[in-house]
Amino acid sequence: MDRLFAALRPAFRWLVRHPALVLLAGLALAVAGVLGARTLKIDTDFANLLPDDNPTVQALERLRDTLGGESTVEVAVQSPSFDANVAFAEAFIERALALRQPSGEPYLTRAELRTDTEFLDNNGLYFATEDELDDLTFFLEDEIEQARLDANPFFFDPLADDEFDDLAAEDEDAEDERAASLEQLRVTEYRTSPDSTVLAFSLYPGGSQTDGAYVSGLYAKLDSLGAALGPTFHPEMTMAAAGRVLRQQVEIRAITDDVAASFGAGVSAVLIAVLLYFLYKGVQARTGGRFALSTHWRVFLSELARLPATALVIAVPLLMSLAWTFGIASVVFGTLNLMTSTLGLVLFGLGIDYGIHFFARYTEERGAGRSVEDAAEETFVSTGQAIAVSAFTTAAALYVLTIADFRGFSEFGFIGGTGILLALVTMLTMLPAMLALLEKLGALKLEARETTIAPEVVSSGKPFPAAKALVIASFVAVFLALVALPRVAFEYDFGALEPTYEAYEERASLLREISAGGDGRRNPAYVLTGDADAVPQVAAAVEALVADSVAGADSLVLDVESLQERYPSSDEAAADRLARLDEIRALTNDPFLRQDTTGNVARIRQAASTTEAIPLDAVPADLRAQFTTKQGELGTFVLIYPAVGLSDARNSMAFGDAIGEIETEDGTTYQAASTSLVAAEMLRTMLAESPLMVGLTFLLIALLMFAVFRSPVWTALALLPLVVGVLWMLGVMELTGVKLTFYNLVVLPAILGIGNDAGVHLVHRYREEGPGSIRRVLRSTGEHVAMGAITTMIGFAGLLLSFHPGLRSIGVLAVIGILATLAAALFFLPALLQWRENRGADRVEDVEVGGTAS
Repeated sequence: MDRLFAALRPAFRWLVRHPALVLLAGLALAVAGVLGARTLKIDTDFANLLPDDNPTVQALERLRDTLGGESTVEVAVQSPSFDANVAFAEAFIERALALRQPSGEPYLTRAELRTDTEFLDNNGLYFATEDELDDLTFFLEDEIEQARLDANPFFFDPLADDEFDDLAAEDEDAEDERAASLEQLRVTEYRTSPDSTVLAFSLYPGGSQTDGAYVSGLYAKLDSLGAALGPTFHPEMTMAAAGRVLRQQVEIRAITDDVAASFGAGVSAVLIAVLLYFLYKGVQARTGGRFALSTHWRVFLSELARLPATALVIAVPLLMSLAWTFGIASVVFGTLNLMTSTLGLVLFGLGIDYGIHFFARYTEERGAGRSVEDAAEETFVSTGQAIAVSAFTTAAALYVLTIADFRGFSEFGFIGGTGILLALVTMLTMLPAMLALLEKLGALKLEARETTIAPEVVSSGKPFPAAKALVIASFVAVFLALVALPRVAFEYDFGALEPTYEAYEERASLLREISAGGDGRRNPAYVLTGDADAVPQVAAAVEALVADSVAGADSLVLDVESLQERYPSSDEAAADRLARLDEIRALTNDPFLRQDTTGNVARIRQAASTTEAIPLDAVPADLRAQFTTKQGELGTFVLIYPAVGLSDARNSMAFGDAIGEIETEDGTTYQAASTSLVAAEMLRTMLAESPLMVGLTFLLIALLMFAVFRSPVWTALALLPLVVGVLWMLGVMELTGVKLTFYNLVVLPAILGIGNDAGVHLVHRYREEGPGSIRRVLRSTGEHVAMGAITTMIGFAGLLLSFHPGLRSIGVLAVIGILATLAAALFFLPALLQWRENRGADRVEDVEVGGTAS
């Protein structure tokens, strides 16, 4: 490192002598970067966080190509007239299905408004599954048996006794299942609110719900169409289009605005803190360290007036590095994900750290009487080396993430590592050029009136107080953190990490007036076979998994549905189905059921009235549509409905493990597809790679530290604040209830790189100054380290203002981690060094006087 910086001295001198040319070149590159960065969008699609060759991702892409988006556009129309609502919906759907994208492709593939209740009332059980027919048969047989027993005057029901409570409970469970089967016979023609003033219908997108331009265009056209049609049907009519498709679009916009607001707040706070610190350093430089407001108030006011120039010194180079970084990101990736969207704020807080160290040391050199060129050059070859070591270790720690399959890690690592290196470049080139130019123009004036630092300002050789007690207390805290470590929790509930979007909730409010109803079947996984003949084999394989309780599938799968299961596709199957319906009709005509007053038996009798096979083309189109692909193919896929809520990632992963791959009897393997399965795969990949990323990051930092210090002892001393600080961080997390999340896991490797910075700078300076210099090192380099960490924390703290719980968790963990590693560097490390001195472990020859420092 010494040789490298020595070789760069001539170039650096030229830079300081020609600052205007250097700055013009930097600004030209920054303009190019900004033009590229303007094209960046935020992609919230979980599927894009996994490699393209991941089987789950490929299955989801096939699903989108075959069926379109999994989610629907839900439309609600409200007016006092039910008939007007229906007429509007029919006209709206006709025009909506005719809408075309700029490419000529239709925006929508189909719509669902009305269910042919008359057809289902008369033929519903012809399309029932075998399990549903079994449930209804058991129901009717039980009703007949109960009616017979009730007719017997000598019958006594033993289940009324307490000792038969368990049997009664089992009987109630069976009744619930049968009630669910009966409920499926209650089909309403339209989805309406209880007072029939609100009508809802569904539209099926033809494009990807992650295509922002497509979604924006679709909803804009639907809103325009609704506004034009509504008044023609009723003057009080209102319409709102919502659905999961819109929610994702609202999420993208809200996060974009949120990140921008957090960036603005964080950058403003960082700049204010840095300017106040630079005001202090400027006054200190001008007064030789003897500042007293009563005698140096003119100096104070002079430096206060120069704060705008100071802001330019630090902000211009840093903004240049951000423009370069995101310009490169636009070329390499084209989009930002939820993790990388926060990097602007993070890199501002990190990059400004290097500027603080350079500017603070420069003011000290100017305060000691050196010229602009000499002060800049001395800062470059001394503090510049420590800055470079710190930047290289942080960048290396981030670049380790690029080997991960999880793109949240790999893209964060590439953009973050590149941003750190570019911040280093600007702080060692653009910042000195800014200093030289502004001092030449008189906007900055940092030379000291007195050329010596006051003796009382330089810390004496007094030892660091209570060293042994602090070391013992630190290790006790480490022990307690290790005890608490197994209890540090991970947040598996995706719902807890999603905010409430007011823009969406306002639109969706009308839909909530409609009773949800339903049978609990939501978020199905799809198995695409491409061949209708293969569907029964896939359905049988899934049902076999459930029957055999493989991977707990019996408790994870609620239902398996396919066209072939509901519609008898062969003459033999049709004959079997008609025979089952004959049996059910016979049961409904039993004399003991003639007195049924619930209406259930009559509904079953009517739904089982089919006596001849129904041709598929005679089935109403709206009933066939749910089994039809975008290409018009019928019955080429199987739906698997989960029995558990998939917002809990543990359920999603278990569901994916159970049915993610389906192998049929002939040995063919099919991949299940859904957004929930991709989210589960993403989290599984992230959890698997996180320990590896953290371990590799720490190993790389340790190797780099050893290459710099060339001593196991000094390498260990530089690394100890990081290790101790991270353990303290985990202990604080347990105490405060802070959890690891899908979002903030990416920060752990970054904290290692950031937290290592303080140990590097302090040990470098201590080795330069020698034994007995601990308090002097803290007075100078400790100040810079503290200020750098504070600005980095403030940068991350901007995320604490985020309304998004996931993004907010990044800020919380980063602040705790940086604060813990800073505390370890400023208290534990000095105490440990002092304790070693007291024990005689540090001999003069152990310290490399004249080494790099900050």
